Amino acid sequence: MKRITTVLLLSFLSFAALAQNFGGPNYGFRLGLTATPTIGWIKPEQGKTNGVGLGFSYGIMGDFNFAPNYSFSTALTITTINGKSTEVNVNPYHISSSSAGIPVTYDLRYKMQYIEIPLTIKLKTLKEDGKRWYGQFGLSNAFNISAKQDAVRNNVNVGDNQNISDFSRFYRAGLVIGGGGEFDISGNTSVLAGLTFNNGFTNIVKDGSRESRNHYLALNFGIFF
Repeated sequence: MKRITTVLLLSFLSFAALAQNFGGPNYGFRLGLTATPTIGWIKPEQGKTNGVGLGFSYGIMGDFNFAPNYSFSTALTITTINGKSTEVNVNPYHISSSSAGIPVTYDLRYKMQYIEIPLTIKLKTLKEDGKRWYGQFGLSNAFNISAKQDAVRNNVNVGDNQNISDFSRFYRAGLVIGGGGEFDISGNTSVLAGLTFNNGFTNIVKDGSRESRNHYLALNFGIFF
């Protein structure tokens, strides 16, 4: 996991250096920090959503400005996506069930953590009185680094903070859409605030008998330097 994190971080910084060297005149590159609470939920194909879960995302972000009003925007964050669902015949719990072959319902709480690298386009208004507004759209790429789960069957705990990494897919993709504002505070420093919807469209479980996807809303906060 440390090796993956190091490679991704070096790739991000190399890309940033390349953008600074080849960015258009008067545009350049901006780097910042972000800390973002998330509201996540699980949407199973065979089952139902059973509540949301609070999470958190933090890391570095960058805007590669290739025109006065347009930026290629990315980040490197650690993102937690939690949520609750009710699903049928869930591994690894159902494997050891004495009623194998008979549908069994489980109440689940997912606790998923990813290294996330979004690739988005940011469309900005012209700056006026030190502030500007933006809209954002693109693709989210996430790589699972931790997968845990609580499970209840017939009001009995069958999994408590169970490690389900072997039953979870490594790669998660999602569509990102959002918007917000950027506000100058001093010199080149500005703060960012906005709202993002991350719509996961890949299956997060390896179990061939079922499909589940996770989604989240992010209340974006950050600071550019």
